[in-house]
This record gives sequence, structure tokens and C-alpha cells, in this order.
Amino acid sequence: MPEREISATILNEPRLVVRKFLARPQHEGLGAIVRRSIGRFELKYFDPFLVLDEFSVTAPAGFPDHPHRGFETVTYMLQGAVTHEDFEGHKGTIGAGDLQWMTAGKGIVHSEMPAAQGTQKGLQLWINLSSKHKMIEPRYQEMMSKDIAEAAQDGIKVRVIAGEALGTKSPIYTRTPTMYLDFTLKPGAHLQQPIPKSWNAFVYVLEGEGMFGSSKSLPVTGHHLLLLGSGDGLEAWNKSSKTLRFILVGGEPLGEPLVQFGPFVMNTQEEIDQTIDDFENYANGFEKARHWRSESALSLDL
Repeated sequence: MPEREISATILNEPRLVVRKFLARPQHEGLGAIVRRSIGRFELKYFDPFLVLDEFSVTAPAGFPDHPHRGFETVTYMLQGAVTHEDFEGHKGTIGAGDLQWMTAGKGIVHSEMPAAQGTQKGLQLWINLSSKHKMIEPRYQEMMSKDIAEAAQDGIKVRVIAGEALGTKSPIYTRTPTMYLDFTLKPGAHLQQPIPKSWNAFVYVLEGEGMFGSSKSLPVTGHHLLLLGSGDGLEAWNKSSKTLRFILVGGEPLGEPLVQFGPFVMNTQEEIDQTIDDFENYANGFEKARHWRSESALSLDL
């Protein structure tokens, strides 16, 4: 999609960085490596966000057949390609710059496996669903890189995955109100991006180094998660000689009780117990799991 040139935004109350984490590598799935920044011991939940992983997968490693209930997964590819399959009959391969937004709702079993040679890299974000949406029917949205809206201004480029930036909106539908923006800042660029005041928001740095919240803050480098405090938006500067790339994600807090058991996220322990029972007995949303296995699982004899 062609880039748009747009006028600058002025913030009245820029958000400051209140916490910073370095996401260190850990093993996950079948031989995959992830850098987990949300969903770890120090930050188990950042309402409405449950998990943020920067993953690195080389075949035959991957994420074979596994269930979900009660939230959405957002997979954004940075390098290589991954094939998704689920028991609703959805199957698709997403490559660098492509996006998959999956609503697990009342239940889904799916697999995510490498679809190219070498190492596949990307981000996966888990977004909680409100109690009224946890048991909705599963939904799957896929967007190719060429269809993701982009805009540019004064050395800033943004890919608008969800929400709005630089006057450009995403067509992705989000049950939990969410913004997901992929920014690239050239050396010397200065960004001011509005964020709804009531939302929680964070930055995850992909490459380069930047200053966030204050022009006097220390530069932050790749694989760091920055939690933002209160205010009406984010200010960021690239004062280095290299390109800065980061994602800015914000969402409306649900403010509801949270009980999580691995891939199941509900509001009460009773609901978690029921979910485990449903999954084990192929009921209440998991009926199709009884006879379904992904093609990748069959080929690996998993």
C-alpha cells in the first residue's frame, strides 16, 4: 500500500517509561526459542496483554498442535514464514511482514510450524478477551504485507497493524480495543504518537536504539520492553546514526479477574476447571479436536 505524507501531532502529556525489561531467550514449544517480555515472572499480565514473545524457529522445531480458549493471538512475521492450521479448517502461510489475528474464543486447536528454510522470526502477542467475549466462536483474520496500511512523515514510517497512526487506519477488527503499530525512525527523527489516555501501552524495540518518553532518557536497544505510564501519547527520538525500529502496542484494560492455566485464560478457577474438562472430553467448543490433527503433526508423527 502506498505511503501517505501527513502533518505532525503535538502531545500535551507524553508518557514516560515506568519499567524496562530485557527479554532473554528461553525454550518454548518443540525446540523453539522465544524472548518473552510479557507473561514472565516479573510481568505476568499487563491488562489486557497476556504474553509477548519474540520467537525464533528453525525446522523441525515449532509449535505443534495445541489448544487455546479465552483470548486472541496476534502473529506478526519479521523473517521467514510460518504455516498455521486449525481444526476449523483454516490453513495459511504468513511470511515476512504478514499478519495473522486469531480469536480463540470458546476453543481452538491449531499448529504453527516453519514453512521456509533457515530461521523464522516474528512476534506473537496474546490479548485477553472480556468475560462477555471469552466463549464466542473462533475467528481468523489474515493480512498480507502488501495490504497493511503504511504512512510516512519526516523520517518516520509506520505500518498500521491495528488502530490508527499518522492519519491511517487499519481494517483489522479487534474485540478488545487495541492499537498495534510498527514504527521505523531514520536517524534524527522525532515521533509523537497519540494513545488513548485510559489505555495501557508498551514499546518493544526490534533494532537500533532510541530514546522514549524524554529526550534526556538513556538510549534503549533491541529486545527491550518498555512499559509506558499515564499520558496522551508516546514521544520517541532516534539520535543514533542507525535506523530505529520498534512496535508500539496499546489496549483498553478489561479490569476483570484473571485465572490462567497455560493456554486457557478465564475469569475464575471454576471456569478453568470446566475448560480443562471440556478439552479432555472434546466438548463445548473442542468437539472437532477428537478427530483432528494438523498435516504438520501427521508428517512429524507427533
